[in-house]
Amino acid sequence: MSKPFILHMITPAKNLSPFDVNMAVDAGWTTVIPYTQVETAEVPGLVQDAIFSRGPKGVRRTGLFIGGRDIDQAMDMLQLAQGAMVPPFEVSVFADPSGAFTTAAGLVAAVERQLQTVYSTGLNNQRVLVFGGTGPVGIAASVIAVRAGAKVSIVGHSSDARPRQMTAACKQRYDIDLDPVDGSSDALKEQLLEDADVVFGTAAAGVQVLSSDNLKAATKLKVAGDLNAVPPLGIEGVDLMDDGKVIANTNGAVGIGALAIGDIKYQVQHALLQDMMTAENPCYLDFQDAFERARNHVAQH
Repeated sequence: MSKPFILHMITPAKNLSPFDVNMAVDAGWTTVIPYTQVETAEVPGLVQDAIFSRGPKGVRRTGLFIGGRDIDQAMDMLQLAQGAMVPPFEVSVFADPSGAFTTAAGLVAAVERQLQTVYSTGLNNQRVLVFGGTGPVGIAASVIAVRAGAKVSIVGHSSDARPRQMTAACKQRYDIDLDPVDGSSDALKEQLLEDADVVFGTAAAGVQVLSSDNLKAATKLKVAGDLNAVPPLGIEGVDLMDDGKVIANTNGAVGIGALAIGDIKYQVQHALLQDMMTAENPCYLDFQDAFERARNHVAQH
């Protein structure tokens, strides 16, 4: 009799995300075990407790999921987990804190598809503004976009102080260059929009970062993706289900709404959770793996 698939799900937070638990079970994991308020330094011990009890064959039916809200901590945990493996006692690990990695991957892949479909171009050399870019999804999307060749600016809501901190941290961790900019007034936003090819709306729920009037300045804008599903929408004129619809008050730019992006996020997370069970060799999955999956998904749909 085959051993069941066991997924150990760890988070530094008080509670594990019910969304992630549902996703894991629906993807086929037989047993899901939560570990909450886990400290980073505890990860190697948990990993080695998990890998040695099932034998070299049974361990292939074991996995580790890393949640939480801090993407840097999740990446540290992923690295520590990988370092704690003792081949052939080795399991797959998937980091997706607050769904940030799969959401960011869905956003960037959806935007890239519209650039290719409508403008016959990709992200390379496109000027991208990220509103709400200091949050986990914004940072992950920014890193993905830069690695795809875009020139990315992180827009500060009240000043450029917080973006400066985040861009410096990203330079140190990921060796990428992001531009911190001030978007604390309509005039500053509109000045930034004059040169923007792409806009990511990744601000908190219910926060509108761009009005229809702001968008009149975006004469070069090609695509805007908005993740805000709570009224008022983050980018006025981009509705929840939009996926390539022309945005009012622009020169033909198209919008992608939160639910259209959310569908890609769902499909990507589901696929990666299944990959953990079927991979020939243990895999270690982060936002870059999520983006490759998202790219493949949008190419087929």
